[in-house]
Amino acid sequence: MPLYDQEALDAAQAQRARWEHDELSATTSKLPTFRDQFRTISGIPVEPIYTPADNPALSYEEDLGNPGQYPFTRGVYPTMYRGRQWSRRQIAGFGTASSTNARFKFLMENGQTGLSTDFDHPTLTGYDSLHPLSEGEVGRLGVAIDTLPDMADLFDGIPLDKVSISLTVNHPAIVLLAFLLEHAKDQGVGWDRLRGTVQNDSLKESFGQKTFAVPPRGGFRLTMDLVEYCTEHVPAWNTISISGYHTREAGSDAIQELAFTMAQGMAYIEGGLRRGMSVDTFAPRLSFFFGVHMDFFEEIAKLRAARRLWARIVKERYGATNPRALLCRFHSQTLGSTLVRNGMLNNIVRGTSQALAAVLGGTQSLHVSGYDEAHDIPSEDAMRMSLTTQRILGSETGVPDTADPLGGSFFVEKLTSEIEERAMEYINKIDAMGNGSMLDGMFAAIDSGYIEKEIADASYDYQRRIENKDYLVLGLNVPIADATLPPKLYEHDDEEEERQKERLADVVRKRDPLITAGALDALREGTAGDANLMPLVLDAARSHATEGEIMGVFREIFGEHQDPGIF
Repeated sequence: MPLYDQEALDAAQAQRARWEHDELSATTSKLPTFRDQFRTISGIPVEPIYTPADNPALSYEEDLGNPGQYPFTRGVYPTMYRGRQWSRRQIAGFGTASSTNARFKFLMENGQTGLSTDFDHPTLTGYDSLHPLSEGEVGRLGVAIDTLPDMADLFDGIPLDKVSISLTVNHPAIVLLAFLLEHAKDQGVGWDRLRGTVQNDSLKESFGQKTFAVPPRGGFRLTMDLVEYCTEHVPAWNTISISGYHTREAGSDAIQELAFTMAQGMAYIEGGLRRGMSVDTFAPRLSFFFGVHMDFFEEIAKLRAARRLWARIVKERYGATNPRALLCRFHSQTLGSTLVRNGMLNNIVRGTSQALAAVLGGTQSLHVSGYDEAHDIPSEDAMRMSLTTQRILGSETGVPDTADPLGGSFFVEKLTSEIEERAMEYINKIDAMGNGSMLDGMFAAIDSGYIEKEIADASYDYQRRIENKDYLVLGLNVPIADATLPPKLYEHDDEEEERQKERLADVVRKRDPLITAGALDALREGTAGDANLMPLVLDAARSHATEGEIMGVFREIFGEHQDPGIF
């Protein structure tokens, strides 16, 4: 039932018309520089005022519901932050595993409540530190993990059964998670006690982050093998963090980020269904990852729309009956691409605004990008400030005290519905490419470059707005006098690469070559067939096969991916 009857809507519309004719026009006529047209960063027109007439069909029961109730627009849990605040999960990763382990412990001492790991480019793309293509990149923009002993060093002294862990890696996710599972076994920690997430979002690698290691279909198989195995053997683990963040960093707008992320999630559900899995069994362990840009209300509306859209899709299209399968639980990260080098301390304000939007949007965990990340890996001071920002939002502002405090705002509700409708247009377009199969549609959209072209167009429009000063950014297209440097920038230790290479060479030298070769041969045979590859990867990890060797087997069978390079 709509919230408003027709008589009330007509009255609101008439009152607005009188206001526009009398008060608004009388005021704007005296302002020669008054702008008539405003739009969000994603191009949605913004009216000078919103009334119930802007969203006349809004139904509380069907469109909003209470927190923890379908369609979950107002939050995935009944108590939201009154029961438990979001996890403070600052990502960390640089140099060797030992160096990142020290950063982990620093973050935990300063209020971190969950660990998130950033890997270097060789690790993300499935190459060992000793590979020629890795030269100069080892440990540079993330931690280098080559072997099971590296994973042991990464979490040395950290109780795996007491801390939630996130591994931000995609095509090699099956390898990195195998290292973690084997390390847990060595520590006597049962897999049923592990909590955390592996990103494992193979599809977005083709148009988002682009740290692909194998072609899309091969990567998708690895993703679904991990999902299938962990659903049975690692029950509390989130098997995919379906990522819109990297799509947003690649240049998409908020609508595209939401649409393509939902489409990815639908493809994974269809992949599970094709394997004979129950959506009610594996979908509850799917999670999401969104970026948060500077358009405050648009970002809040996007996150609210994500929950409603996912719940409706999973229930109506895939027939889920388990309420947990309908939950769009997500991690949020303030966008590094919005940070400005000039006057970088101003980025603290940007991060705070984006973090507040994430909290008002109902995030389950949050990373606030360091104010100095426009220069390099964040310094300890920047990470301390990011954690402090979250702690102040959580304890001093009163924002977490009630669920969805902006729910019912005429503007926010209209924007939420508008974003959902526009996202569905993209989803329907991709679905049509697959003739009613979102899985086939996603592969078609990737192969044709459709998604990449849409992102490129949005990125061009955003850059043009900045250059035309239609969208103002302090320190970028608006000059500022204060360009104060932070106390100390992160300084990369160039010796870290040599330390990692020596560590890897030592592991290879000490392992039993026959056992390792046998494990890799078994993996090669399984990859050429249709076996679930997770048990074979676990065996290879235990034999001290390297990540590069395991991924090398996958490249042999799946081939190399040739990026279409759409511009």
